[in-house]
Amino acid sequence: CGGSVSNSSGVLQSPNYPGSYPNDADCMWEIQVENNFRVTLTFRDIAMQSGTCQHDYIEVYDGPLHSSPLLGRFCSGSFPTYVSSSNMMSVRFHSDSRYSFRGFQAHYSSIPAGHNTTIQCLPDYMHVVVSRDYLQSQGYSAQRVTLNDSRCRPTITSQEVVFNIPYDGCGTVQEENNDTINYSNTIRVASSGYIIKRKKNINLHISCKMLRKSWQQVMYAAEDTVDVNEYQFGRYDMNITFYDSPAFLRQVRSSPYYIDLNQNLYLQACLRNSDPNLKVVVDTCVASPDPRDFNTLAYYLVRNGCPRDSSYATYYSPSSHFARFKFNAFEFMSRHPSVYLKCQMLVCRLGDYSSHCYRGCSTRAKRDTSSAEEKVDVVVGPLQLREGGAPSGNT
Repeated sequence: CGGSVSNSSGVLQSPNYPGSYPNDADCMWEIQVENNFRVTLTFRDIAMQSGTCQHDYIEVYDGPLHSSPLLGRFCSGSFPTYVSSSNMMSVRFHSDSRYSFRGFQAHYSSIPAGHNTTIQCLPDYMHVVVSRDYLQSQGYSAQRVTLNDSRCRPTITSQEVVFNIPYDGCGTVQEENNDTINYSNTIRVASSGYIIKRKKNINLHISCKMLRKSWQQVMYAAEDTVDVNEYQFGRYDMNITFYDSPAFLRQVRSSPYYIDLNQNLYLQACLRNSDPNLKVVVDTCVASPDPRDFNTLAYYLVRNGCPRDSSYATYYSPSSHFARFKFNAFEFMSRHPSVYLKCQMLVCRLGDYSSHCYRGCSTRAKRDTSSAEEKVDVVVGPLQLREGGAPSGNT
């Protein structure tokens, strides 16, 4: 149960609904809609063990589960509606080992945020758009909108003021604190330079924050001006590519990738991001014949940084944004027509020797991710055995 949800609308419900939910369930859904939209969630049915909600309960969070405010926790009563302050909302369902009931059903949809300023945290820069109509309605001129670094000028169109702000330039400040890696800058909107100044300057503080499983994008207004609160969530841009040899010179571009049993397979994960102070490593790789189900029939090559298959090995990489590894086409391949790989990558701060990127094999719990780490899932495949192919002996 649970998982990542990205459609613009849909239904969430407890396992087996409308039948009785199982004991000891712990399901978590992450709903992520388009940038500059919000999530609205309405419960249509709730039938659970009532009382103090200590045993069975539903929790709704205004963003990622481990780093966002709790909007509500309940197990009975009226059917509430929640609206996120961002394009992301998390829902958790928990049951204990005692009684079981029908559970819940909820509908979600996306609604426009309706702000005059939008922000996207892209792989290489922050993309910020300010409406000229909004500036003019507040009595400000588009010509007086600047960054901290006044050499980095916006593009001004007939309708918008557009900034593309790099993470490693234009005065962007990098900071690491307890639970995020922050990239921040300030857009300044100066009032008209009359002798009598009737308006305050506006400071729009923009941040891209690396959280547990997402980029969080934050904008707010400082000083006593109109408040602008804008939170957006995105994902790291990560891909995994097969190569034909341990030299990692030629990519395998065919799909499906036809292989021989016992053939060595070489893979490279690549993080596309302009921050040079990030490091990527392979945390977990699991194979399955079904690209939508990596639980029922699963074969682990590496888990929590610990190799599970004797043929799995890593290679030196020329960049901290790359992670190179290999494994041998295993017997699992001969029992299924196609096999897919799902790899979970860890992104950490370069030189943070307390992170799991440097600690290697770990028996930590699945969700025990340090404050400055990011987990990214990538699915690749299918892999198929070559017709009539004999076992290969390549190295």
